Amino acid sequence: MSKRPVTVVTGFLGSGKTTLLGKVLSGPSMSNTAVLVNEFGKVGLDHHLLRRTDERTVLLENGCVCCTTRDDLVGALLELLDLDEKGEIPRLDRVVIETTGLADPAPILFTVFTDPVLQHHFTVDLVVTTVDAVNGKLHLDDNPESVRQVAAADRVFLTKTDIADPETVRALASRLGSLNPSARVSQVAPGELDAAELFGPGTGETPRCIPESGAAGHEVRDTSSTSLTFDGPVDWAAFGVWLSMLLHARGEDVLRVKGLLDVGEDGPVVLNGVQHILHPPDHLDEWPDGDHRSRIIFITRRVPAEEILLSLRAFRDLLGASPRQLEVESPPVTRSGSSR
Repeated sequence: MSKRPVTVVTGFLGSGKTTLLGKVLSGPSMSNTAVLVNEFGKVGLDHHLLRRTDERTVLLENGCVCCTTRDDLVGALLELLDLDEKGEIPRLDRVVIETTGLADPAPILFTVFTDPVLQHHFTVDLVVTTVDAVNGKLHLDDNPESVRQVAAADRVFLTKTDIADPETVRALASRLGSLNPSARVSQVAPGELDAAELFGPGTGETPRCIPESGAAGHEVRDTSSTSLTFDGPVDWAAFGVWLSMLLHARGEDVLRVKGLLDVGEDGPVVLNGVQHILHPPDHLDEWPDGDHRSRIIFITRRVPAEEILLSLRAFRDLLGASPRQLEVESPPVTRSGSSR
């Protein structure tokens, strides 16, 4: 049997995660979807495959907050797997994990990708983040968890747009696009989102480039997005070594890596990582569009774009290609050091 997809739904306190899920999960197509939440009493979900988790984490020896194992998640997923294989529950088509409003999604991804059993039976196909259109700017300015949630997302849904000032919504959508250029940012009105829109293909989506207005050399005040392309096929093994070294050295400050890498084959390699955690690389049979250039987006905190570029150029002889385009965009912040 193929791996069961896991969708992580995150978003800051009060951003509408549960409201969004309640509507989508009520549809008949979601009857074989299991839902893992932290608190039964507050979720407001009526679903027969609902499970409670307690967010118990184990900090590994290196002390990195992003590399923690969610023991509760391991137990819940193994229980579902056992019930599924014994036929004691309906066929398990998908697992949805709703995080707490203050959660960093990285430990969830780390748990699924590194547990010796889970990695063979589950795969994270999508990270969805909800952002409150009314209070989203304040959350991003004052709460590092909100920034990490947006940076980790494949899709960002702006909620409460019906009660927010239109200009505020436009400004926030622009900021979200700058913070995570690889994510699809959408507005969602109450009750209008369906399962196909929420759970459609995610990790294979083509990263979009940062607008031309993002000029190289912008000051990295808080969080910045750096877009790179290469002048030809890249040696995959050498690039893998370079990326592993970068994540080992600066993983907590590399909030997101996403892109398509030309390795000289018929299709690209899909890169998708959050902090220290890199999704298993996916070799596509063909390119998703007519643009066959390598294009990679780094969302970083206190890692100057020039540092990434210089590091890559030091590997030029091994990579077989050189990064030839550098675009940087630094979303505005209202106070220094707000990402910690």
